[in-house]
Parts: sequence; structure tokens; C-alpha cells
Amino acid sequence: MAEQTPPYLTDQPLQGDLGRRIERRRRELGLTREEVAFRAHMAPSYIAHLEQSSTAAPEAGTLLLLAGALRTTPTELGGGNVDLPPGIGRAARSPRLTELNEEECRRLLSTHGVGLLAVPTEAAPVVVPVNYSVVDDAVVFRTRADSVPTQGRDREVAFAVDRVDDALSQGWSVLVRGRAEAVTDPDAVRRFAERAYSEPWAGGERDLWMRIEPTAVTGRRIDTW
Repeated sequence: MAEQTPPYLTDQPLQGDLGRRIERRRRELGLTREEVAFRAHMAPSYIAHLEQSSTAAPEAGTLLLLAGALRTTPTELGGGNVDLPPGIGRAARSPRLTELNEEECRRLLSTHGVGLLAVPTEAAPVVVPVNYSVVDDAVVFRTRADSVPTQGRDREVAFAVDRVDDALSQGWSVLVRGRAEAVTDPDAVRRFAERAYSEPWAGGERDLWMRIEPTAVTGRRIDTW
């Protein structure tokens, strides 16, 4: 995997928290800066400034227009919900719950992100978040040799990922079930290191690779009519 250059070693301006949230939401919706600018009645250069500048501080009215263009809320863009769980918005008036087929589940699961791993322990089942990637159709992640996730080694575990859009009261979830195993083969470890994207956010020495080979993949989506 190619090494990524830290932002402070490039000629690009440093992004602020607002800029990162704007860009992330724009990319989630598959929009260009020009499309966001058109929706918000702003210049594309101003959208670029908001995304790239660490000191951008738009007025409340501007942030409201931008949030509307990005189908979210000013609070979400400003990071006001950072310590709140997803899904605090009200349910939609006409929600529609649908089952996802396996192909769609795997598409949503693919690449990388943060998921919840449920493992059995001697006391009780425990659920912990892990940064994961998908390599060779398996869920892989790194952890410490003495961590909670390793208690699922050679046992059946469950792994879940989801995405909730509070502004629109919709979202999806995917559940993976399978056997967890520690990976020690040098070739497999090297392949994971090359192809996995996510680094453990918790930091520290986490050099044990774990793999979950899915035996069942299911999912659901909530949207509106």
C-alpha cells in the first residue's frame, strides 16, 4: 500500500473540522463542489474555501444554506453531535423497511470503516468497535494479542456496520456472522498490510491480524416513500 504523505508535509492548506465534515458529506452524496454550490446558491470557489481552509467560519445563514444543500443539519456540519449516538432524529412519517440482498450487503460492507464486533466471553457477550477493512471478501482488523476481540478467536462471532442519516431519518445496517481466526501466515499478514486501508484509531501496538470469513451476510435499509 502506498504511503500517504501527512498533510503538514504538503503544499495543500490544512483542513479544519468544518471543512472535513463538508467534504465528507459531499462525497457521501456523490456531489461535486459545483453541484453543491448550485444547490446552495454559492460560488464553487467559496465551497472550495470552506473545505480547504482551517479558519473558515461561515455565518449562521450560510451554514444553514449549505446544510440544506448537503441534506443534513448545521449542527451535524459543525460537529455539535460528536458526543451523541446516531439516530437521535425523529422517525419519518412514512418509513419503509426493506431487506437487502447479499450483493447489496457486501457492497455496503466493502472497503473499510468502523464496525461493532460481538464476541462471547466467560462472563457475557461483549460488543466492541474495531476499525476494519475487507480483503478477499473477509472482514479483517488489527488488535492487541490480549484484547477483547481475541476472545472470539476460533469461535462464531457477529460483526455489524451501519450508517444513519439523522437529517433524513433513514439508514442501513449490515450483519455478518462467521468464525473469527487469528492470522499468522507471513504471506497473508503481508497481503493484509498491503491491501487494508483502516488503521486502528486507538493507536498503540496492535500487530495481531484477525479475520472473519462470513458464513451469513444480511442487512436492512430504512428510507422514506
